[in-house]
Amino acid sequence: MASGVHTVAVIGAGKIGELMLSGLLRSGWPVERLLATARRPSRAEELTARYGVRVVDNLTAVDEAEVLAISVKPQDAGALLDEIGAKVPADKLVISLCAGLPTTFFNRRLPEGTPVVRVMTNTPALVDQAMSAISAGAHATGEHLALAEEMFSPLGATVRVPESQQDAVTALSGSGPAYFYLLVEAMIDAGILLGLPRQVAHELIVQTAIGSAVMLRDSGEHPVKLREAVTSPAGTTISAIRELENHGVRAAMLAALEAARDRARELAAQAD
Repeated sequence: MASGVHTVAVIGAGKIGELMLSGLLRSGWPVERLLATARRPSRAEELTARYGVRVVDNLTAVDEAEVLAISVKPQDAGALLDEIGAKVPADKLVISLCAGLPTTFFNRRLPEGTPVVRVMTNTPALVDQAMSAISAGAHATGEHLALAEEMFSPLGATVRVPESQQDAVTALSGSGPAYFYLLVEAMIDAGILLGLPRQVAHELIVQTAIGSAVMLRDSGEHPVKLREAVTSPAGTTISAIRELENHGVRAAMLAALEAARDRARELAAQAD
């Protein structure tokens, strides 16, 4: 499959599917080269009104598109593939956005040799700052991976990882935005406790988060060094860090990501 503009069908255009649709359109992908499917007529009307994409049924999407991006909930993937699996020509690229599901799940339900690429992206795709991890299934070639990268690069950064690492990716970056939002929420509440107006606390923390992220990305420094640069002897920062360590914040984060990884594995087991 040569790279270039292909007709892409987003099957199950929920939150993640919509992220992909909107990102492709912002990158200049022709709207006539995009299709979507949706369960509810109201959702279909919403997608057409918002993006101008043609919403079709699943079998029409399989027939007309060269790339099938499957973004249904993991627990719904089996029923979907029961419906369309036998109708998918083996030369079409299937991209799975289903959290937790291995490419073998699709291989067993698609014609022999169908290339499957597994992608875990995240919601900052809405502002073109996603992190998308891409893995090849058994029948996917470098050409298929390159096409997936072409499709997801406009949404932010991409990285290729072995599929064995995808559950960890799901825990770390797939769910990752929620951890940052929770931390920011807690810090805003702390600012209010310390006497700041909510809007001022929000502005202070959001800009601090943006600046810190840019420094992490652009400085090349280890986060420990960046943290130490803020942490002066017997100062305010080390007092705060002592309390964070006393409350087990680091251990809680490790446990939280393990729980997310384990849940991704459970979803795969349930879908199988």
